[in-house]
Amino acid sequence: MKASLNSIAAILLFAMISSGLKAQQTSISNQYKDENGLAHLHIDRQMIYTPEKQWLYNHHPSIIEFKGKLIAIWSNGLKDEDSPGQRIAFSVSDDFVNWSKLGVLASPSKTKGDTLRVLTAAGLYKFNDTLVAYYGDYKKDRTDTHLWAKTSTDGEHWSEPIDMHLPIIPNHGPEVTKSGRLIISGNFSFPYTDDHRGLSGWKMNSFYPDSLYKQDNSSTFYRPAEKLGYPPLCEGSFFQTDDNIIHMLLRVTGKGWKGWLWLTESKDNGKTWSNPVQTKFTDNDSKFHFGRLPDKKYYYVGIPDTLHHYDRNPLILALSNNGKSFSKQYVIADELYQLKEKGLWKGGQYGYPHSIIYKNELYVIISRQKESIEVIRFKLNQLQ
Repeated sequence: MKASLNSIAAILLFAMISSGLKAQQTSISNQYKDENGLAHLHIDRQMIYTPEKQWLYNHHPSIIEFKGKLIAIWSNGLKDEDSPGQRIAFSVSDDFVNWSKLGVLASPSKTKGDTLRVLTAAGLYKFNDTLVAYYGDYKKDRTDTHLWAKTSTDGEHWSEPIDMHLPIIPNHGPEVTKSGRLIISGNFSFPYTDDHRGLSGWKMNSFYPDSLYKQDNSSTFYRPAEKLGYPPLCEGSFFQTDDNIIHMLLRVTGKGWKGWLWLTESKDNGKTWSNPVQTKFTDNDSKFHFGRLPDKKYYYVGIPDTLHHYDRNPLILALSNNGKSFSKQYVIADELYQLKEKGLWKGGQYGYPHSIIYKNELYVIISRQKESIEVIRFKLNQLQ
């Protein structure tokens, strides 16, 4: 009863604070309508993995450069999304064109009743001569959420699992702020650590009162949003501007989707976050990724189309000089992929992009209809 009263008090306090604040305005926008008239980038593309007759679900990809190699990881399931038995796959390339045969980075354990748990790829990070791969782990009913990591010195052989002591399935792996702090982009929680290795000291936080959540995964973001009158906010990605403000953009999904990203910001290096507000940045209802180019422009890779909800096509690059107006836009790719085998929630032409910059090229890894994993690259000198 005491816990319940504390929860109610926290919600009331949050509501009072929110109502007492002047309505926040955000100037982050992209002015996207459709791809007509947009320049198409000259790209190289390579399919990393396409299933044959088994392990037909492939999604949540991430990519990194490590010791001159390209390393990719993703979620690898039997047929349906986030179902028991889903594991973590990886592949390695020396030249972008040739990729190693699928390797298994982590396999799920069993729970009581002999049911396999579910693993979800959660990004890559490197420090010194060590590579870290992160993955989430939960039961089939999406409870008992844990974040794990494995390390490697060659991108091919991996350590035993290391417990991060975080109840989260990240959207993107750790990214470094200007101070050197690492922040994980989750659905509504954004853990941070000052351990440069990204292996300890993680602190959980969110724009929601901590009384409203115990874990952060692909089903837990609905309840706190509903309680506080927000649409379902999930799958964040952030960039930091020169004034040190961290801008975390959020996807809206389900019945709350109206075609716009939302925004929460931190002015204290990720310790606290503002109340979320709607932006004028369009979105197709998908994951996206923000970053910064060597010339200091901010970039976005994602699916801003709102005319064909959930088609996740075309894949767009948008640029901004100031982190507010992402008005310069290019088509990265819009070719169609034909699905081999239907499965639960399988779909979306260019799913869940993640990006890196390496040797004056931007690399984007995506899933194709949650079935195949593809990587695209293009030279930065095309961007004017």
